[in-house]
Amino acid sequence: MLNVINKYLDKLEAQGLSKKEDSTFLAVDADLFCNRQTGDDIACLYEVLRMMNVSSLLFASPSEPYRSIIRQIVERDSECGAGNIIVPMDCETRTFFHDFPVVDDLNPVAMAHALSRRKAVIISNLGIVTHGAFTPEQAYISFSSACFSMFIKYFHDSLVYFDNCARNGTRIDTDYVKAFIDIARLSVVVMRRERVALRSEPPRTEDDVAAMLMEAGRAIVTRRLVDSHFGNISYIFKDHIFISRTGSSLDELEHDIDKVPLDGSSSVGITASSELSAHKNIYLKTGLNAIMHAHPKFSVIMSMFCKEAGCDRSICHKLCAKKRFVGNTPVVSGEIGTGPTGLAGTVPAVMEEGRGVIIYGHGVFAAERDSFQKPFDMLAQIEENSRQQYANAISDLLKHLLDSPFDGFAESG
Repeated sequence: MLNVINKYLDKLEAQGLSKKEDSTFLAVDADLFCNRQTGDDIACLYEVLRMMNVSSLLFASPSEPYRSIIRQIVERDSECGAGNIIVPMDCETRTFFHDFPVVDDLNPVAMAHALSRRKAVIISNLGIVTHGAFTPEQAYISFSSACFSMFIKYFHDSLVYFDNCARNGTRIDTDYVKAFIDIARLSVVVMRRERVALRSEPPRTEDDVAAMLMEAGRAIVTRRLVDSHFGNISYIFKDHIFISRTGSSLDELEHDIDKVPLDGSSSVGITASSELSAHKNIYLKTGLNAIMHAHPKFSVIMSMFCKEAGCDRSICHKLCAKKRFVGNTPVVSGEIGTGPTGLAGTVPAVMEEGRGVIIYGHGVFAAERDSFQKPFDMLAQIEENSRQQYANAISDLLKHLLDSPFDGFAESG
């Protein structure tokens, strides 16, 4: 069990989410295991674990910029101040978390109560605590996803705040600006821009297809175009779609690829990605057989930023009639799955016109024929374009508000 704990602690550190020395991981198997022997938090976590019927707990202080982001949200967000909850509006939060309770300190009763309702809880000025009902992996996933959601919320809400100040002539909070610029400069560490070379020749065998999927999955994670276990990839080969399994980690697909007949003649797809229908429909509409779906941060942020007046923002992710773009990439609404507002219908129709699309508050689909290189490069380019569009918008707003341009992402790399 200690090997399993250390595996996920290594992942947290490799992804820039938390250092091992700032993390405490408890897990129950036949015995109780912990990666640390001493610490003020350990007794508290033991008590929480005793009160809950779960297999593991993870408590960690996030690395920067997540630590400062969470601190700023807790201090300034109105919903947090009024109800001790943080409510990001991205797809991951809506689908899997709903909201993030905030607890003032390491109080076992308060933590256990909050964790009985939610998968992740923010501990003010200390960190994030998550649980795994059955495995340590679940606690790791929730921690990673919480960091992702906080990043999206902070940078989206900051852009909205600056834009509202500019449009309404409201006096801007210079302390907010200073904290934002500091966080933006810290955030360059979570952006990786190196090019990755993927296999270019089409596969000849099913083993070749599996090797391509594994290589592409690792590349998406390494390039930080996806957090946690979210995102999926597929390749259509000889009347079958080979697709990452639901809940799989894209950098560990060795045993998590499903082979699903395109004609629906088998029920094997029951364990495939929840977006199997979207992948299948993209292929049927376009003939593109190498399909990637990732959750790059600034693509998600910019998809949610819209100045359209009179909209019900609570349904934008399900239904939006306005034709929108981030740069040259179209933005569409669409819920996970099928149905009248499902992205299985909204995404393929747009992919007929181009090779890439951003789903509101969710992520990016990109596809090509025969190789993952072009879809991967497209994902990376869409994210870079979104990041640059974000930086340009912030720079213009701060120049207008403070006569001081923004260059917080200038040194990213």
